[in-house]
Amino acid sequence: MPAVKRYFIAGLVVWVPLGITLWVLHFLLTTLDQTLLLFPERAQPEALFGFHIPGLGVVIFFAVLLITGMLTANFLGLRLLGFWESLMGRIPVVKSIYSSVKQVSDTLLSDTGNAFRKALLVEFPYPGSWTIAFMTGTPAVAVSSQLPSEHVSVYVPTTPNPTSGYFIIVPLSKVRELDMTVDEALKYIISMGVVAPRPHVDLAARPIVPAARRAVSETRN
Repeated sequence: MPAVKRYFIAGLVVWVPLGITLWVLHFLLTTLDQTLLLFPERAQPEALFGFHIPGLGVVIFFAVLLITGMLTANFLGLRLLGFWESLMGRIPVVKSIYSSVKQVSDTLLSDTGNAFRKALLVEFPYPGSWTIAFMTGTPAVAVSSQLPSEHVSVYVPTTPNPTSGYFIIVPLSKVRELDMTVDEALKYIISMGVVAPRPHVDLAARPIVPAARRAVSETRN
């Protein structure tokens, strides 16, 4: 029986990640294929080719993204984008939602964004309890002017879903910089501490180094 249990668990280790991956891919393909329903009936793949083409919605989706990026990369595209944003900014309710989402997406997706610059170790949710967090910048002037010392803004993700979490402001002296990349830290969080980044990583960490301090000053600039 112990051998059967061991083999059963070994099989789960192989098939569970594969099954979840296939399920996610199937969900994405099915969802994006539903966008084809927005096309006129005569433009549907069934009407044009006589049969359904799985994954065509994914191709169209990425083609639209690529073409949009190419159009907004020139002067005329930037003018049109500015007009669109100005139009969205005049619509009540929509204005607040659109501007908030755009600020977050610009921060996370932009090449020059400052999101998740460093993997840090901070005391949370109470002193003596440590968790992994990500430095996102420095507090706004209205906040930093009320603080007695230099502070940093950090995002503390939840496990195993890092898309939700807590935004906290902590003293720079209380932050420890981890010897791991942001991607390694995310994998460590998602796996609930099971997948260690590297065997040689010192999880005791170290106080925040001058390089991280420079990152803070760059964020301010």
